[in-house]
Amino acid sequence: MTHTEFTAAYARGEIRVEVEPKEAARFMSARLLLPLFMMPVLGIGVALVLAGWIFTGLVVIALGIIAPRLIKRSAPHFIFQQALNDPAVYHEVTKSGLLRVVPITTDRSRTSSP
Repeated sequence: MTHTEFTAAYARGEIRVEVEPKEAARFMSARLLLPLFMMPVLGIGVALVLAGWIFTGLVVIALGIIAPRLIKRSAPHFIFQQALNDPAVYHEVTKSGLLRVVPITTDRSRTSSP
């Protein structure tokens, strides 16, 4: 399925998109280099604590720990939105199996009549 078909089918409600949360978190962590972000922030926090700025340092340490976790937690939604808007991201995540497109089947033979 091409990106154009994907966006059109999603807009019509013909498909359901599934993104594996753990894989999405791993993908975002690697793509944004979160460990490389976290280590210097934690180091700055520790330096502030050692320099006497205890509460400021503790806040920086907390941000260094919490920010990457929040990013990982919202990764499935972010990847889905990026896939809708960017054909390159769509092809990358579908090729890797991170994003699965499932057609919605409607059973029209059943009607709800009394």
